[in-house]
Amino acid sequence: MRFVLLHSPLLGPLTWRAVAEDLLGRGVAAEVPAWRPLTEIQGDFYRTLATDQARTIDAAGAAPVTLVAHSGAGALVPALAAALSAPVAGTILVDAILPHPGICWLDTAPEGLRQDLTLGSQGGELPSWDGWWPPGALERLVPDARLRRDLLAELGPLPLAYFEEVAPPGGLTGPGAYLQLSGAYEDQAQGARTLGWRARRLQLNHLSPLTAPREVSASVFALGQALSEPPDG
Repeated sequence: MRFVLLHSPLLGPLTWRAVAEDLLGRGVAAEVPAWRPLTEIQGDFYRTLATDQARTIDAAGAAPVTLVAHSGAGALVPALAAALSAPVAGTILVDAILPHPGICWLDTAPEGLRQDLTLGSQGGELPSWDGWWPPGALERLVPDARLRRDLLAELGPLPLAYFEEVAPPGGLTGPGAYLQLSGAYEDQAQGARTLGWRARRLQLNHLSPLTAPREVSASVFALGQALSEPPDG
């Protein structure tokens, strides 16, 4: 198996690095390519992100990939899969949003968050992801101060235009699975079940790929194995 671990475009690749190390220890290939920073893109975000990322993944090899997307990366999977030359063997969404073709990210957000972000934007920019949450929330998710510092070092202001851009046509194809880590993604996990996907729940939190990598890695590995089985297997 060849896992390609896709971090949220609002976060950085650190969120997946420990999981990748654990997967490598299990004898499977694991890559953590970084998305181009959103602030470096002038519109057409989905196509640009997908094209750049596909170039990086294809340069690493032609073997089939299992795309493992965390959080906001879920919406980018269809465009990325279409841009790849490497075959996509399956998709695993990890506490991730489902693709939303034809609507923008803001349309998928809870009304309160949507209003807060829109009103809080300045000069077309939103605060970095850690600034979206109440005081103390990030400390509860990532208690280790050093790990939290490294996470914050990868964050920065975000362009409002990304969240306003309508996602292109296209959905998820091929075998898929959903790994739910937090209660906030119950609706997304249920949506995956309605697609006939395998679903697994861990009683962790949204940033557990960073803070509980062994547990997350074990579930990603198991789901990857299940996706590789024949339909009647």
